[in-house]
Amino acid sequence: MNMTQLLDLGLYLLIYSFLGWCAEVLYYALARRRFYNRGFLTMPFLLSYGAAFDLMILTLPALTGRYWLQFLFTLAIVSVSESMADHLNRQLGPGVDWGGKRDRVLGGSARGLIYSLAVAAGCYVIYLVVHPLLLALLALVPELLKMAAVLVLFTLMAADFGGVLYTLRTGGARAYERREAESSEGRIAGRITASLWRRLQKAYPGIREITPEEQGSYTFARGICLDKLVWVFLTSALLGDIIETFWCGLVNGQWMNRSSVLYGPFSFVWGLGAVVLTVSLQGLAHRDSFFVFAAGFVIGGTYEYLCSVFTELVFGTVFWDYSHMPLNIGGRTNVLFCFFWGVLAVIWIKGIYPVMSRAIEAVPALPGKVMTWAVVGLMVCNALLTSAAMLRYGARPLQPEPSGAFEAFLDQQYDDGLIESRWPNMIVMQ
Repeated sequence: MNMTQLLDLGLYLLIYSFLGWCAEVLYYALARRRFYNRGFLTMPFLLSYGAAFDLMILTLPALTGRYWLQFLFTLAIVSVSESMADHLNRQLGPGVDWGGKRDRVLGGSARGLIYSLAVAAGCYVIYLVVHPLLLALLALVPELLKMAAVLVLFTLMAADFGGVLYTLRTGGARAYERREAESSEGRIAGRITASLWRRLQKAYPGIREITPEEQGSYTFARGICLDKLVWVFLTSALLGDIIETFWCGLVNGQWMNRSSVLYGPFSFVWGLGAVVLTVSLQGLAHRDSFFVFAAGFVIGGTYEYLCSVFTELVFGTVFWDYSHMPLNIGGRTNVLFCFFWGVLAVIWIKGIYPVMSRAIEAVPALPGKVMTWAVVGLMVCNALLTSAAMLRYGARPLQPEPSGAFEAFLDQQYDDGLIESRWPNMIVMQ
């Protein structure tokens, strides 16, 4: 993926985040006859819509002409993006009750299904009708102007995010009263945070501070939080690598490395898949297994497809190709594996995750925190080194001589022979 493509994705993120904000503001204005500045940010952006459209732009062109399949992908992408956004809000404001969950298809209600289908249909129509016009208009805009707009707006957005995060982290209802008192004394910070909190109260009716009694005693990784998701990712990445290695060895007669990184048996596809299923499908945990299976079927297949698109765009490589299998979807996934994802979702949500969650929460708080962040640091370094080695592997045919000390280190430590032995099925796209 080159700089021009990244710049375009940044612009699409901003444009569709703004359009999503406009749509929700209009909906609430008609439903409640009042203006609500929707979303986490004060600026007119709902990033969940922008992120969903970026994923649609990367995914749907390969499915041109298969409209029902494009719509299913859109439904999965929009539903998961909104679930992830809701979950992120709760993580950024752990001491805040956001006033209940919004209607979502992944919440398990009929109303949520209707809402999600309507949102997905609207997004899909915009992709078919508005996006081609947007492409034509953006082609007329100078690259320098695009870059300036992206840099300025993302900088303002980062400042906006910091202000809202500070407001959430410094309290709720009682802190709001204190800020009101401080603002009467002329303190700028008090006036700003009081204004932000008032906006959040309008955007999320029912938002309030969680009392110490409601929070209870501290338990490590309670609920679906960052600490727990780190261990869900790590454990699932390890188990997924082992399962896939034995599957390929016993079924295909090929024993090969299935890890995503240079060091350790960790499959990031499985680890991230477990995180996506955990966050997305918790609202269906109480429902019949059929609903969990159906959601896992669509979300799992979409997720596997997106992983294949990501590796091809970022690294110029293909790690799996199902073109030879019946009912495949662009060679990136197929109906059989979507079925497996559905079965896995039921097993995970109904059986494995509850047991794993209790085991993680049983870890003592201080050792748990230390181990969590030590693991995060090691895995980030592992992933960055792996990414650098793979990018250099793809660039070596065109630039055999290293351009610096780091590339020389990569050539020496991770030469073509090592990379090809580590990932024998990897195909470099020309």
